[in-house]
Amino acid sequence: MIVLLLAFIIGIIIFYFIAKLIVNSVPKKLRTVISIFLWLIIAFLGYKIYQGVMGPIEFNKKKKVKYAKVIDNLKMIRDAEIAHKEVTGKFTDKSAALINFIATDSFAITEVRNEVYELDTGGGIMATRERRVVDTTGYKPVRANFAGRDYKNMFTVPGTDAQFELKTGFVEKVQGVKASVFEAKVDKAVVLKGLNIDYIRQEKEALGGPEVRGAYLSVGSLDNVKTSGNWPPSYDTNDEEDKDK
Repeated sequence: MIVLLLAFIIGIIIFYFIAKLIVNSVPKKLRTVISIFLWLIIAFLGYKIYQGVMGPIEFNKKKKVKYAKVIDNLKMIRDAEIAHKEVTGKFTDKSAALINFIATDSFAITEVRNEVYELDTGGGIMATRERRVVDTTGYKPVRANFAGRDYKNMFTVPGTDAQFELKTGFVEKVQGVKASVFEAKVDKAVVLKGLNIDYIRQEKEALGGPEVRGAYLSVGSLDNVKTSGNWPPSYDTNDEEDKDK
């Protein structure tokens, strides 16, 4: 970027002196017309330099605003999937069913206690044993965990008419033991539609670091047992601030 900027500036300076030489070498009656034409070219080159510098900056500002809204929805989907697995034992790839689950289902509130009992070990000999007992003491609506969150529209990609792609599957953690997994994602091009297509192409090739890695914004994985997203920690700053309040 810096090299390109310097090249543009040096080019304008060289063009200015060439233009000045041309103007001084033509008849006076044509100098005004040629001068105006050459100044228009210089102004155009100056605008291109400005675009070359400010274009990526403006793109990144708009991108971060769009991404933040999309990531909020992905976090909501993740929380819903985790709640669904806690209650039912597995994730789901049915978006409507997941929304309905939040609206109608409940978590069991349990209490764990140790219970002492007598065990006849034979021959009239009694032994004292202890066992763990789990009691259900009540229920808590799942929707209570989503208070103030628009979970009914969480599958709509903010700023678009598109829907997140949701899939589930199983990953074999160890031989013979399979774990339920899920993934929700959307193509970056869908989120960034309307912005500079060259910058969008570069964004889809991002390798990580301070940027969202890959061509998609996603949470979960169909290849690994994880429920995290592929965005950098900077997009989770608001979550940490909310916890501190």
